[in-house]
Amino acid sequence: MARVSGGVHPRNRIGDSYASTLGAGLPVDLLTAGMFTGASADLGGKALHRGRPEKGWGHAFSGRLPFLVDCGVSPTRRLAPGIIAEVAFVDPVGATIRRVWHINPDSVEPLPHGLQTAAWLVTAGSERYVAKRARADDRAQFQAGLAAAEHLRARGVDVGTPVRTADGALCADTGDRVLALLRAVPGRPLDGADHLDQQWWGDHLGRVHRMGDGFIHPGVTPWHWLRPDADHLDVEPWLRPAVAEAVATMTKLCVTDRLTYGVLHGDPMPRAFVMNVETGRTGLLEWGAAASGPLVYDVAAAVLYAGGVPAAADLLEAYAATGPVTREELEAALPVTLRFRWAVKADWHARAVGADGASDHHQEGLRRAQEALAG
Repeated sequence: MARVSGGVHPRNRIGDSYASTLGAGLPVDLLTAGMFTGASADLGGKALHRGRPEKGWGHAFSGRLPFLVDCGVSPTRRLAPGIIAEVAFVDPVGATIRRVWHINPDSVEPLPHGLQTAAWLVTAGSERYVAKRARADDRAQFQAGLAAAEHLRARGVDVGTPVRTADGALCADTGDRVLALLRAVPGRPLDGADHLDQQWWGDHLGRVHRMGDGFIHPGVTPWHWLRPDADHLDVEPWLRPAVAEAVATMTKLCVTDRLTYGVLHGDPMPRAFVMNVETGRTGLLEWGAAASGPLVYDVAAAVLYAGGVPAAADLLEAYAATGPVTREELEAALPVTLRFRWAVKADWHARAVGADGASDHHQEGLRRAQEALAG
């Protein structure tokens, strides 16, 4: 047990909650505390690491505190009374990894996440992992994505594959979320604005699409998931008609054109791909929640991450050289599919606004989607 000596103002706010019970001599169980280290702080000076807790993960780690605060002091540093060297959240990701995988993380760092999942880079000694989380409602599709990664790895593709839990499962239940732990693929993340990185990005996405051919899993869902009648589309008056039009146009394209179908990644952002500068090989950190659909959708998602069609010229050229979707199909289907991807992004931002309130990030995302869909 460790003891926090030195007071904290009862309304010293952290995120959306309050450290209302931190006081002199409060015991804190460091063994059950999380591993996400925050900024240095002097509790006597009323300084705390700021942040926003994730919803749905619970609160107390020892039954003593109402909020996710860990006054964890490095065991190698002995400090004067009243001073805390590091203040951190009780990290639910690190705690779950220790409990379910029996791996003790040294650090858990958030990675940029896309529309489907959240991810963290996990370091444990000399080993590196990627922890990936999705909604429990998407468990079957999430597990299909993990199985798709194993399928790709067996076919020679460098991709993060799941580490089985101590009881052999692909992922762990954490309330209204599911968590998976993947072996990290070594390398630096690709830069979507760099011309050479775009070539590696497009080349590897094309290779992944080819190697995914023949993958079968009961959790692979039919494409797509947008519902123009969803309640959260009421957050803006323009949103529902725009989404409905994008869905109708995409549906027509799928019916009237002979599109190339396969297993979709769903969110192939550039930072999901890495380049190993020592071997010259590109890899994929993780596979998304698997769905079966037109592969041009993945290409459209990548194009938007690159900044649009003109900015994504190298990406498209590299994909056309290695991927199963022909240049002709890309040219014919991309305009409609890009609009559909904007509708997907708008739906995601609207869902977040409905759940968490109108943050600047999501309001800006809706504004950009409205501008793109109006064009």
